[in-house]
Amino acid sequence: MPYIDGFVIAVPTANKEKFLAHARQFDSIFLEFGATRVVEGWGDDVPHGQVTDFFRAVAAKDDETVAFSWVEWPDKATRDAGMKKMMDDPRMDPSATPMPFDGKRMIFGGFDLALELTG
Repeated sequence: MPYIDGFVIAVPTANKEKFLAHARQFDSIFLEFGATRVVEGWGDDVPHGQVTDFFRAVAAKDDETVAFSWVEWPDKATRDAGMKKMMDDPRMDPSATPMPFDGKRMIFGGFDLALELTG
């Protein structure tokens, strides 16, 4: 059964191209280690809520845009093995390739596919 990793990140709006270049580099590693699809979304119609919202979730500042990304894996076992390989891969060293956003404010999690509808 497919497995999904989801990420929400506050990215300085001025760093959009740096974010996409960073994503191209690291998303290819996800694919190399078994992911079947990686999607990067750049906030366009992200409302501010009255109780909670994406902005609050990542403590986004006025000069930041919320990015929403996900990685699709064929199953959790492939994901677990792929993520272990990524953590051990020297290309993932943040001192060699710094993130163009504050990684401490990124939220992420792994999800079992509960329902999928296609058209």
